[in-house]
Amino acid sequence: MKPMLAAAILTAGLLAAQSSPASGDYAGSAACKTCHPAVYQRWSKTRMANVVRDPKVHPDAILPDFSKPDPLVKFSRNDIAFVYGSKWKQRYFTKKGDDYYPLGAQWDVTHQIWRGYLVAPNTDWWVKYYPPDNLQRPTGPLCDGCHSVNYNIQTKTVTEWNVGCEKCHGPGASHAARPSRSNIVNPARLDTAAATNVCIQCHSQGQPLHNPIEGRYYDWPVGFHVGTDLADFWKLEENKPGEQSFTHFRDGTAHKNRMQGNDFVQSLMYTRGVSCFSCHDVHGTENNADLIKPAAVLCLECHGPRSPNGPHSPSIEAHTHHKEGSAGNECVACHMPKIEQTIADVNVRSHTFKFITPRDTEVLKVPNPCGICHADKPANWARDTLKTWTNFSPWRVAN
Repeated sequence: MKPMLAAAILTAGLLAAQSSPASGDYAGSAACKTCHPAVYQRWSKTRMANVVRDPKVHPDAILPDFSKPDPLVKFSRNDIAFVYGSKWKQRYFTKKGDDYYPLGAQWDVTHQIWRGYLVAPNTDWWVKYYPPDNLQRPTGPLCDGCHSVNYNIQTKTVTEWNVGCEKCHGPGASHAARPSRSNIVNPARLDTAAATNVCIQCHSQGQPLHNPIEGRYYDWPVGFHVGTDLADFWKLEENKPGEQSFTHFRDGTAHKNRMQGNDFVQSLMYTRGVSCFSCHDVHGTENNADLIKPAAVLCLECHGPRSPNGPHSPSIEAHTHHKEGSAGNECVACHMPKIEQTIADVNVRSHTFKFITPRDTEVLKVPNPCGICHADKPANWARDTLKTWTNFSPWRVAN
């Protein structure tokens, strides 16, 4: 088969997948409210439900004060069609024609300052396929597939903006009309891989299996919807052992945010059948990161001195060598260190759940949790200290 013909057939197949199910198969999250009012109410307050906001409808969505001039900000509130984000950073998008484009400054929520925004060369894989100008980098192929439900690449329309119910449960019009288990996807009833892929579709760095699609390079799994196999549409960004890249440390741990999926599929948790929603409830909770329970409580429901899952010590304090109630005594401090960049020096937690040793830092240059908390100590301090912890083999934690 000639290459051009093969490419045309492939593109046609992807577009068929994109357009099936049809837009009419989607009902929108509001249709779920009638039968699931409590869940809908919780979800409506989450960041998932509010990641994309129109400041004309929600003037309070814009966090910084535009009355204070800043040399980085060369646009006004009136130029902003959409606001993205609110926890770590906030980005701003303007509309031009039938697409949206990022503006040149972003708000650092933690430090309460403006920072420039332009994805630099030799960073994300897609940069070489787009001009070095924000107003020539549309969000349709680069962002919107994950920040909406049912983004159609041909019409550039969506069923709804934000991560709505059907992003995780699949097209729901039939279910809304005739509620049944058979016409909706409940991720809790899927096997581990399929259930985790519901989240990995957006919480991972990767590429569509076939790019470009209709002449554009996409940074989200075009054509995928819950109920199909993500592996037919998406491949995770690969890492080369021993090589640090824009996306990975040398040991394969993620280097940046939006890579929880890349981390998690390497973990023993994933191997043993744990899924994302074993710990998180995306419908909304009072806990950080929508955890089902606070991290200090949640981990210990499966792990403890009397659990076959470990830790195999007489107490948690004996395992961590930190006092009860201290930050160092929490499981996430050592097994989920904040080493993955989201903006400037603001990092999010690793999801490999492995303990990164001081030796890993020396050889592979991946930050270890001891050095993060005890930044005032010399490099060899952590290694020498761990050798005194007799409940661990020094070959496990210190070499």
